Amino acid sequence: MADVTSRLFLRHLRGTPTTWVRHQVKGKVRTEGVGQSFWYRPLVAVISEVPIDDRELPLLFHARTSDFVDVTVQATVTYRVADPALAASRLDFSVDPRKGTARARPLDQVATLLAELAQQPALDLLARVPLAEALTGIAPVREAVSAALRDEPRLTDVGVAVVSSRVVAIRPEPELERALQTPTREAIQVEADRATYARRAQAVEQERGIAENELQNKIELARREQQLVEQHGTNARRKNELAAEAELVDARGQAERDRVAQAAAAEKLRVLAAARADEERTVTAARADGVRAVGLAEAEAETAKLAAYRDLPPGVLPALAAKELAGNLPEIGQLTVTPDVVTDLIARLGPAR
Repeated sequence: MADVTSRLFLRHLRGTPTTWVRHQVKGKVRTEGVGQSFWYRPLVAVISEVPIDDRELPLLFHARTSDFVDVTVQATVTYRVADPALAASRLDFSVDPRKGTARARPLDQVATLLAELAQQPALDLLARVPLAEALTGIAPVREAVSAALRDEPRLTDVGVAVVSSRVVAIRPEPELERALQTPTREAIQVEADRATYARRAQAVEQERGIAENELQNKIELARREQQLVEQHGTNARRKNELAAEAELVDARGQAERDRVAQAAAAEKLRVLAAARADEERTVTAARADGVRAVGLAEAEAETAKLAAYRDLPPGVLPALAAKELAGNLPEIGQLTVTPDVVTDLIARLGPAR
């Protein structure tokens, strides 16, 4: 809708790029076209405003097939005003010159005309076909509607051109639609059940395969465990054999070492015995030599002593004997000399003299 502004007794109209505007004064056209902007006097001006943009018209109507079943047809028609001058002269597109509001609703007339023109060929076509063909044959209905709207002279007379027409859906009543869908649903359900059973069978087969694999794994593990136990036994036996061999080698080595040690000890004892025998012989010889030397020395001393005693006067010898005797006697605290003792002593010493 164009913008209308007031200035005193004048009005100014500013159109839009998708609106065709005609300004008439006393039956004469002053201004017309798209995107117009002009001043006018509302008392004498006649303004017509025609939209020229594409418009969508949704259609919903009922039809009956050849087997007497009611169906609902959902379609959409796209149209536009191709000749706005002709449309303004055939339909009331006038607007209030003071406020710029539309005085009538010409687009509703166009929509009603398009709906009636689109329904007739669709009703005729659906009345000749059964329900199954009607539900699956949307293309023939669309072609029939498009052809009827394209060749309709009444649309050309009002300057309206149909851009396109589409049949979106043809549907029966909800109960009948559910009944028609039942076989398909059942078939789909059967396929779904079959797929479920197949999946279950496959799952069972897979479980059986898994169980067999687990059993095979257990058998393989048991076999490997047996091999491991046998290998452990072999390793232990080999370890014991090696330990026995090592002990035997150690024993032989120890025996050899003991034998060598005993031989060394025997040799040492022999050497020590020989050395001790040599030492004893040496000591014995040394003792013998010492004894011999001592004996010789004592003999010489005794000889010298006797020689010395031989040259002494006779009266000295008893005194020396007494002195020698006194040196060999034990300590005497008191000595009592009686005449008997002296007489006996002198008697013993007398013959020696």
